[in-house]
Amino acid sequence: MVCISLTKAKPQKSRPMSQKGANLSSSGISVTDLTILDGFPGSYQRIKILPKSQCLELDIELQMWPDQEHGEPRTYDPDFRGPIYKRSCTDVLCCFIFVGAILCYIVLGLLAWTHGDAKKVAYATDSNGEFCGQKDTPNEKKNFLFYFNTLQCANPIVLTRLQCPTMQLCVSKCPDKFLTFIDVQKNHNIDRSSWEYYRQYCKPGFNNPLKPASEVFQKEDCPSMIFPSKSFLKRCFPDLSAISAILALQNKTTFFDGIANFRNITDLRKSVNGINLVLATRTIGLKVFEDFVSSWHWILTGLFLAMISSLLFLWLLKFTAGIILWCFVLGMVIVILYGIWICYREYDRRQAKPGSQVTLYDLGFQSDFRVYLQLQQTWLAFMIILCILEVFILLAILFLRKRIRIAVILLKEGSRAIGSVPNSLLYPIVTFLLISICISYWIVIAVFLATSGKAVYKVLDVGTNCRYANEICDPKTFHSTNISRECLGAVCRFAFYGGKSLFYEHILALQLFNAFIFLWLVNFSIALGQCTLAGAFASYYWAFQKPDDIPAYPICASFGRALRYHTGSLAFGSLILSAVQVLRVILEYLDHRFKESNSSFAKFIVCCFRCCFWCLEKVLKFINRNAYIMIAIYGENFCTAARDAFMLVMRNVVRVAVLDKVTEFLLWMGKLLISTGIGVLGYMFFTKKLPITAPALNYYWLPLLMIVFGSYLIAHGFFSVFAMCVDTLFLCFCEDLERNDGSIERPYYMSPKLLQILGKKQAKKEE
Repeated sequence: MVCISLTKAKPQKSRPMSQKGANLSSSGISVTDLTILDGFPGSYQRIKILPKSQCLELDIELQMWPDQEHGEPRTYDPDFRGPIYKRSCTDVLCCFIFVGAILCYIVLGLLAWTHGDAKKVAYATDSNGEFCGQKDTPNEKKNFLFYFNTLQCANPIVLTRLQCPTMQLCVSKCPDKFLTFIDVQKNHNIDRSSWEYYRQYCKPGFNNPLKPASEVFQKEDCPSMIFPSKSFLKRCFPDLSAISAILALQNKTTFFDGIANFRNITDLRKSVNGINLVLATRTIGLKVFEDFVSSWHWILTGLFLAMISSLLFLWLLKFTAGIILWCFVLGMVIVILYGIWICYREYDRRQAKPGSQVTLYDLGFQSDFRVYLQLQQTWLAFMIILCILEVFILLAILFLRKRIRIAVILLKEGSRAIGSVPNSLLYPIVTFLLISICISYWIVIAVFLATSGKAVYKVLDVGTNCRYANEICDPKTFHSTNISRECLGAVCRFAFYGGKSLFYEHILALQLFNAFIFLWLVNFSIALGQCTLAGAFASYYWAFQKPDDIPAYPICASFGRALRYHTGSLAFGSLILSAVQVLRVILEYLDHRFKESNSSFAKFIVCCFRCCFWCLEKVLKFINRNAYIMIAIYGENFCTAARDAFMLVMRNVVRVAVLDKVTEFLLWMGKLLISTGIGVLGYMFFTKKLPITAPALNYYWLPLLMIVFGSYLIAHGFFSVFAMCVDTLFLCFCEDLERNDGSIERPYYMSPKLLQILGKKQAKKEE
């Protein structure tokens, strides 16, 4: 007589079971006689045959009938030893499309370079559309832009149109005197030098100080006055402190603006309030730059400490991952228990207080929420919620403790894997360089496309409500048209570069193409990094004797395989993600436009689409990440790899959820710990609370913020490699469970700790 113990059941139809890995004939049982009956809790992985006479236990592995809903598990392959080296190119068509898109991107860059002009952005432009300070032009030695009437530049209409309706002229230096045209005209015969100084701020070629002032100002031959000014971004802005000093020396509280109005310094200060802000910002910027020059080496020291701290944290995870996690879980349980006790105490106190028995329904809505804290029912509700949360956490710990332990062991194994492949921590530098190149190229093309047109001039007016406002005009013939006679305050000024050119009519489509290819290249760079790291860490996992069996230079080998064989697959996954991101950008633009609309239905539809596409992008990133791991291991095309990875995840969905949350929590705590610790150390250093000589700074917060932000980015870069390592090891672990059984012919590749947690044993060869 024997006893057959069946475990881990799932209802299946009646099917015969075939033996695998052991022989039942010695126990007197025929394999063909074993069946799983309908409705019986069957679908077993292991049968325990217990001879009653000898009370022995024999483990027999049986072939599984996979659950077709989540795909078929991989079967044992005696030739599989990790990432497959004999592989072929995948998704070749998408590879050709990707290469063609890059060639088109290069052609677009050449066209933009030919028809665009970066000088239109780098140099200031006068009212005639000519650049200040450009070589081989009449303005070569005139590097600064001077405004005839700065007061008009502070008008609200100007701020909305980003155009100043006053004459703008390139000059060799900003004025340092306070003069008006009328005063210079009166004293022309007495003080000739004043006119010679004033003349350089008039139109080139104008030399008639006796011309009536009304005609001079109407044709904008000269400014009505000039102020002492300072240059900022190659533009002359009034120096209000110097103007106040000059007026005080002249015993004046007002000055004549040269036309028909008296102004005082308060009016000027109010009119150019925005300019004051710019000048104040310039002063702060100079001080900030001085602080950066004084403390840059200390900033680098802080970032170096952040790098060392990140490496140390990853190394310590090998010993402290379980301690950190269980301490946090235990602390959370204790905190919730304390909250339950507080709620019960407050509930018990209010039993004897009058008025505390009023229900929330009877009280209604109150703007002062402190009123609700006086009610007994409020604390009862808090206590019930906390009790439910406490029970939920305890049940989760009880039923998921094994999976949490598996996640902790995988985190420790990830720390060992990075220790065996240390150059993997340097790979984020490669991804950073690739993304930096993409960003730089995108910005250059966007700028050159934006400046590919010719100069456009438009009619500008301030406060006259001219019906020709914002229409295109010609500055050479503007004064002879009806517009100048109908709208006395209107002027024809340079607006922007965007006139008709070779492809300006398609400029929007070209900018969209530029943005789309940019996103595609960025996503491809990230995908290449993920596939490279996955291949290297998979080589670590599938090495039976670690680290002796790990191939030489796993990062370089994995990078070569990914780029040589799977450029098409990586481009395919990146293309799908980029298309969704472009749609999200378009939806953000539509949402911005609909904010000014009164259509609530349109706003609601756009908001729903934004939410859906945000979720879709998150799902695609998760699918792509796992697909790149399968591509790195098996050399499959993108669709097959995405399907296999998704089915593998669904067969282990609870383990995935636990591992993801445990990893996310520990890495988030590491980032917070490193950035906060380095920030506190930097604060104590810059505030001279440490026995180290610190530089004297105007604002210590700038280097401190740079250190904190840089520390977070460095930790994020290292931890992203660790997260990719853990994800790769997890998928390999799931594959290991499906492929192998721990026998001599099919040994497990997982660590002994994982074998111990799973209750599995590795067969050993006899001496």
